[in-house]
Amino acid sequence: MSALAGAPPMRGRMIDIGDGRRMRIVCEGPPAGGRPTVLFEAGAFGFAADWGAVQQRLAERGERSCAYDRAGLGYSDPGPEPRDALHAAGDLEKLLAAAHEPGPFILVGHSMAGLHARVFAGRNPDRIAGIVLLDATTPEAMDVKRVRDFVGHFETLSRLAAWGAQAGLYKPLVATWFGDKIGLPPAIKPEKRWAFASARHNRWAADEVGQWPASAEQARAAGPFRPEWPVAVITAGTGAGRRGWKDLQAAPARASAHGSYANIPDASHASLLGLDHADAIVKAIDHVRDALTPVA
Repeated sequence: MSALAGAPPMRGRMIDIGDGRRMRIVCEGPPAGGRPTVLFEAGAFGFAADWGAVQQRLAERGERSCAYDRAGLGYSDPGPEPRDALHAAGDLEKLLAAAHEPGPFILVGHSMAGLHARVFAGRNPDRIAGIVLLDATTPEAMDVKRVRDFVGHFETLSRLAAWGAQAGLYKPLVATWFGDKIGLPPAIKPEKRWAFASARHNRWAADEVGQWPASAEQARAAGPFRPEWPVAVITAGTGAGRRGWKDLQAAPARASAHGSYANIPDASHASLLGLDHADAIVKAIDHVRDALTPVA
């Protein structure tokens, strides 16, 4: 049986990146025309569908944005292991080149993609216009024992999730809240629900989570974001008992000469990306764009 059996009709394009592999990219909006393209990097277990609500808002304003599926996730072919941040960055570089999306980019990362963003930006500094981090981790967070313990626990849960999907346990739940915790537009929701139950998607997503410690070290080695880059950070949920964690998340904005930080208390880690909060993310992207525009 095909690994994509039951998948909804695919949005975007499948791009040959070489070595017999193809990856899916979804670009919305007109050509950038010299303005930075917004480039989305999904978190753990995420893929291009996660950005459907935000891409819809940006396209309505005539702005260019691209999201994609990392290797083995969504519609993209699997890639060589280990599925760490260095492999993810290398794949993204090949994909953007083959798709003729040169940038520059406003790089937007959610959750675990805070690590991927650091690696990609460190490897491609001349293509980065600014950064937006959404309830994202940082490599420095791994210095905190509570975070290291969480990552270990999350890896165990991720392996169980992959096993559950392989066993078909999630198929009865695809139409429930579990199938789409984000709150995506109706046209995109079927993609998220399909991936939620996909054995292949969950298997490769769990492999990425297993590489979290290695990816964190790679992100640390890539160095911090350049202080001249505008950086906007948004976190989700109440700050009760989580002040230290939110301080770690906000640190990249505070280190930027053009940083901004906002917390959305009624958003969850997943729903932050959905229709209810897409405008807040667009506002963060606007902060970055405004910082790039010289004052007349």
